[in-house]
Amino acid sequence: MDDFLAARAQMAMSLGFHIIFSCVGMVMPFLMAFAHWKYLKTKDEVYKGLTKAWSKGVAILFATGAVSGTMLSFELGLLWPQFMKHAGPIFGMPFSLEGTAFFIEAIAIGFFLYGWDRFNKWFHWFCGFLVGLSGLVSGILVVAANAWMNSPAGFDYINGEYVNIDPIKAMFNEAWFSQALHMTVAAFCATGFAVAGVHAFMILKKKNVEFHMKAFKIAAGFALIGAFGAPLSGDTAAKSVAERQPIKLAAMEAHFETEKGAAFVIGGIPDEKKEEIKYALKIPKLLSFLVSSDFNSEVKGLKDFPKNEWPPVAVVHYAFQTMIFFGGIMIIIGALFLYATFFKKEWLTKSWLLKTFLIATPFGYIALEAGWTVTEVGRQPWIIYGIMRTVDAVTPMPGIQYSFYFFTAVFASLSLLMAFLLSRQIKMVPKLYDPNDPNFNPKSK
Repeated sequence: MDDFLAARAQMAMSLGFHIIFSCVGMVMPFLMAFAHWKYLKTKDEVYKGLTKAWSKGVAILFATGAVSGTMLSFELGLLWPQFMKHAGPIFGMPFSLEGTAFFIEAIAIGFFLYGWDRFNKWFHWFCGFLVGLSGLVSGILVVAANAWMNSPAGFDYINGEYVNIDPIKAMFNEAWFSQALHMTVAAFCATGFAVAGVHAFMILKKKNVEFHMKAFKIAAGFALIGAFGAPLSGDTAAKSVAERQPIKLAAMEAHFETEKGAAFVIGGIPDEKKEEIKYALKIPKLLSFLVSSDFNSEVKGLKDFPKNEWPPVAVVHYAFQTMIFFGGIMIIIGALFLYATFFKKEWLTKSWLLKTFLIATPFGYIALEAGWTVTEVGRQPWIIYGIMRTVDAVTPMPGIQYSFYFFTAVFASLSLLMAFLLSRQIKMVPKLYDPNDPNFNPKSK
């Protein structure tokens, strides 16, 4: 593995891990706060136990996300020094503000974990809600920095120099809203399905059924919001990409020929050498409508761009198709849950529905990783779109592949540790969190 490939592989691996930790950290506090609100309104002790159980999970995920995020900040300087040298002064503001949001989140977690029976009940609830709010803001700020890489703004590039820097304009670039919206919705969808799947599994095992059923319904409700919101936010993101990065859109659809009334492609195998896509299902004129609300509008094809500026078409296309496929499945599952909630409540306890959610546990994160691949790989060969190529930003330090092996081991260890701790928390439900369990003894902790 050469140094350039090792640097890219390390960044991809690190982001792939961290995006899961960060998205769970963005959403789980809201599930926790909702369960807490239910307890305050109903005085049902099961909701109190659920809130405490989820709060411990939030703490574990916060710690893991903090470690992986810190590692990423070091990796940016280690792997891409030329990028940080020029880009750091421009988009440093969202990273600085993200640090502030991180500290607020840490303080709020501390207040919430140790605030039971010590604070005013609604102030205590607000601390939990603030954990989610600050985590959400933190995620949006990081996405704003990434959006700047896709839509550089807030500076003039003159004779190889970055001048007239405006950090506000850089942070609120043309891509930040659509990316932040889609990322937030996707995080709610992915985390909602993952949590619902875990609790569905416990219900199927007939363990603490009432406790896990309450948890399942809350998580599935959040998953439903995310699943139904994803196509809307995705449409906004796609229109933004079509305007700013038409070559990325062409790669997503493996769209080689510029044409009016362009078809939307489902599936297919791209052939970059022959510049065509085989075995695809094409829906006439739909792509044109999706990108411009006009069935006859023109959509640029890859052939309109220099071939040395093409991203890896097959990778981007397959990632985009993967995202759409799993997103569509989650919409169907969400619709089933919505129908069951209002018209067929007996379905909520049926094993087939619970097994469906169990199978769908990873679907949201598969779609999330695929969408992130579209965003990052689709920007190649640029690290700053249209300004700096990725190959020009990589570190000159030799032997970077050893760093890749080391960081891979660290992230794998973090994942195993997190899985062990969360599994341990689930096993502790009967003793610590479910007041209806005969073994319940909260003082045993």
